[in-house]
Amino acid sequence: MKLCVSALFAAAIAVQPAFGTPIKARTAYDVKEVHNVPRKWKNVGRAPADHKLHLQIGLKQDNFDELNRHLYEVSDPEHTRYGQHLSFEDVNDLVKPADETLDLVHEWLLLNGVGEFNYSPAKDWVNIYIDVASAERLLNTEYSVFQHDDGSVLVRTSKWSLPVHLHEHIDTIQPTTSFMRSSPQKSDWIQFSEPWTPPGYTPPSNETIAKVCHFFPVTIECFRTLYGTLGYVQKVPGINKIAFNNYLNQTPIRPDIYKFLEKYRPEAKNEAYTFKSIEIAGGPAAQFTPLTPEQANGDDFVREANLDAQTILGMTVPQPVYSYSTGGSPPFIPDLNTPTDTNEPYLTWVTYVMGQRDVPQVISSSYGDDEQTIPEAYAKRVCQQFAQLGARGISLLVSSGDGGLGGDDPSVCLTNDGKNSSTFLPAFPAGCPYVTTVGATQQFEPEVSAYRMPGLGPDNKTHGFYASGSGFSYYFDRPSYQDAVVPAYVKALNGLYDGLYNKDGRGYPDLAAQGLYFAFVFNLTESSISGTSASCPLMSSIVSLVNDALISSGKSPLGFLNPWLYKTGYKGFTDILSGNSQGCGVTGFPVTKGWDPITGFGTPNFPQLVTLAKSAADGHW
Repeated sequence: MKLCVSALFAAAIAVQPAFGTPIKARTAYDVKEVHNVPRKWKNVGRAPADHKLHLQIGLKQDNFDELNRHLYEVSDPEHTRYGQHLSFEDVNDLVKPADETLDLVHEWLLLNGVGEFNYSPAKDWVNIYIDVASAERLLNTEYSVFQHDDGSVLVRTSKWSLPVHLHEHIDTIQPTTSFMRSSPQKSDWIQFSEPWTPPGYTPPSNETIAKVCHFFPVTIECFRTLYGTLGYVQKVPGINKIAFNNYLNQTPIRPDIYKFLEKYRPEAKNEAYTFKSIEIAGGPAAQFTPLTPEQANGDDFVREANLDAQTILGMTVPQPVYSYSTGGSPPFIPDLNTPTDTNEPYLTWVTYVMGQRDVPQVISSSYGDDEQTIPEAYAKRVCQQFAQLGARGISLLVSSGDGGLGGDDPSVCLTNDGKNSSTFLPAFPAGCPYVTTVGATQQFEPEVSAYRMPGLGPDNKTHGFYASGSGFSYYFDRPSYQDAVVPAYVKALNGLYDGLYNKDGRGYPDLAAQGLYFAFVFNLTESSISGTSASCPLMSSIVSLVNDALISSGKSPLGFLNPWLYKTGYKGFTDILSGNSQGCGVTGFPVTKGWDPITGFGTPNFPQLVTLAKSAADGHW
């Protein structure tokens, strides 16, 4: 939806210099948001004045509390409305901004020369496309080029302002202060020619599992056997669908996926060339040709997308699979200071999906960053978008991260508030209460939390620290569905790590699945990859298969999982009893009986999950 300045209004403001000093407002400007530049980022100079930005303005949603009420009612198996998800129109009506908000923001934009913009379907996001110089005048700020220690760059600012009368009407504007990079949660890639077993490894005693589950690599057949989906025949694969996200120009390579499926799920191999690729804001389409030598030896833009596609197709064939590939917009022209697109693809994807009437019932997202790299207002607003998906009956699963409590370097486990206090580093969106967060396990009988010390891997090369992401959010309070388990876990710690985490925050993960040494094909070569970016599409696939069983029985899909999960669904998971969260120079939180912030409730038992889900849908939870 677009709005253009009328000829009459254009004439009225024509005498004003376009994007002049921001005095065209009812009230004076005052600082709306300050966010310290996160550690590992440095300012390398002013942003080019002509660098193009896609500014996304989040307007205050008029009735989000009411949407939240609906969400919990349709997601709670105790409630009479369980499974009665809201429609596209219902959700948009609930979150549409008040007329006053729309009028005041329109007035501000028009008076400052912004003559064309578009909206999300609910009109809760306004999109404008302007250059840095214009954005600086509009927001009374200065944009700079910031470079991360790893070489990536963003065009951002540390504070911005609005007319005072708009502060209560605008929640966030990005890209401004968010340094989130939407990094894929994978630990490394290992090429191999032969399977490998570490010294001292004890194989499973269960002969069926031992026959198909090996320490390195771990295959689709192992997952299907271990978690009980082997032999399940889908009944409504045309109605039930699943999707995965790609950012940062990540794109699936169809010949790699074909070779993987040809070996590990032969009946699915042709799906490698038929799954649906949806390009958003200039994102790259799934590639039909093998990698060129230049692509294979350049920056990694393939492995995460390949991993998602190979795992999901291998687990869910013949179910329709969608690949969302989100770029940045407007069209990006690189220069010496800004060689990569610096817009906010995560938000671009969220607003796109919210504008679609037909969305897959399960979406897997394996990207995230440290929570403190993102302004709290922005994190909360994106999280609210996830609540809207849940209200429509869509399950969104995200990775917990691969750095345990915050990575293996304790010198970076510090707050970003200027005080540099020691702290664990929770992740986003893992800490959002409206998503289901997936941790990682390894080995088989029993499974234990995923952890690998830095050192030589099966390929005799040095590989870094990897531990399943774990934590408690500083931005999001503990949701009510966790009240029965999380306080008890915190109390049992007896003060361990007090002051390093938020005892009252949303704890994560909720669940776990295998996440070490997945069999994988890259550049037509057999290899292996690890991370919660492997666990997430695996768990998402199993949730989607449960949906198939529900939909084929005339029932609604699971939708927002967590209220059901914490009341009854947890009974369909195998509790993990060994391991620690690791990171920030400490051993970390212990894995315990019941829920813990390393493996959640454990790993899935598909037959039990189907039984529990159907019982809840029948009102017999």
